[in-house]
Amino acid sequence: MQHEHNHDHMVHLDNQMNGSVMSTPDPHMHHHTTPPQEHSHGGGMMMMEMTFHFSYKNVPLLFSGLVINTAGEMAGAFVAVFFLAMFYEGLKIARESLLRKSQVSIRYNSMPVPGPNGTVLMETHKTVGQQMLSVPHIFQTVLHIVQVVVSYFLMLIFMTYNAYLCIAVAAGAGTGYFFFSWKKAVVVDITEHCH
Repeated sequence: MQHEHNHDHMVHLDNQMNGSVMSTPDPHMHHHTTPPQEHSHGGGMMMMEMTFHFSYKNVPLLFSGLVINTAGEMAGAFVAVFFLAMFYEGLKIARESLLRKSQVSIRYNSMPVPGPNGTVLMETHKTVGQQMLSVPHIFQTVLHIVQVVVSYFLMLIFMTYNAYLCIAVAAGAGTGYFFFSWKKAVVVDITEHCH
């Protein structure tokens, strides 16, 4: 009985949030049509756009208390997000550079490989090692955590579907790549998290 009441209540809440009216056989249910922007069921829930939009009013940014309501706030958020995306790109390149500098032991291993017509070729492999409890590895781990957090922040910002903020993420990432990656050799990064 309690389960049915909870299910009916959740359906009723869903219909309220969508702006529709639904009559239910439960006499304890509330029958009113409050627009979703004005109705809060104790959780302070805010409806978000699910399509790209150019708006600077009532735009949530990562935290419930951080809401953009003016064009000036949007301009400030655009600049901050742009630099956050640039920082993310710079952090990726810095981690890669630090990793190359901290590689401690290099070993070369040769092994026979079958060649054409029954010949044997020697193939040399370069093995690079690093100790798990070394300062460089711990520093890399901390930087990796920062990189993951920043990448998820950028993903969540993009998921606001606010076109200004999406442009800031893309333009910042592109600018960061332009400035930080120009010396880098072409490397495919398979550890990329969000794009």
